[in-house]
Amino acid sequence: MSIFGKIMGAIFGSHAEAATPTSKPETGEGNTASTSNAAAAGLNVDVAAILDKAVAKKSEQLVWRTSIIDLMKALDVDFSLSAHKELAKDLGYPGDMNDSATMNIWLHKQMMAQLAANGGKLPPDLTRAA
Repeated sequence: MSIFGKIMGAIFGSHAEAATPTSKPETGEGNTASTSNAAAAGLNVDVAAILDKAVAKKSEQLVWRTSIIDLMKALDVDFSLSAHKELAKDLGYPGDMNDSATMNIWLHKQMMAQLAANGGKLPPDLTRAA
């Protein structure tokens, strides 16, 4: 399973089995053939509540609202650089994968957009255009 699929699965559970990115980040054009089961089922999953609960169980302070690394840690998903690069490929990152700071900011914005597009309910400040 891809890193994107693992994140989606951790948040949406069994409803995320077919999750794939729902849009092409470079163009913003929708790809209706690749929506997740959660979106197809019309679910409205409270992503913030799920992640806040996951963070509360951790022994370290995690700031998932701004950090892709902390989001991945909260969900017990591999957060290594190679995992970030895999996620970047999954989401169509157009930049230099050796610039990890820029890539991580982009990944977080894209992940928030994908969660919202796939039936996730997020606070408005996290669903602004990437």
